[in-house]
Amino acid sequence: MASSWHHSSVADEKRISLRLPTDLHARLVEQARTDRRSLNSEIIHLLEVTLTNAGGNGESPSLPRSAGGRFSPQAGGAPTPI
Repeated sequence: MASSWHHSSVADEKRISLRLPTDLHARLVEQARTDRRSLNSEIIHLLEVTLTNAGGNGESPSLPRSAGGRFSPQAGGAPTPI
């Protein structure tokens, strides 16, 4: 899947500050390293894939939520409620 963001100019980008749990950050860094992408590119890629797989219906993907909506890692990278 080709990402459309590669062709955007700096004027088309929006900067955000994002707080991540330490363990999630580590998982993202490792995945980015495996995929030979920067952390920023990996996050954009994962968001694009997730939003595309959501069917483009404008709704958030349905994930099982536990109290607080936090997830713990499991083998294969799929979220597991904690």
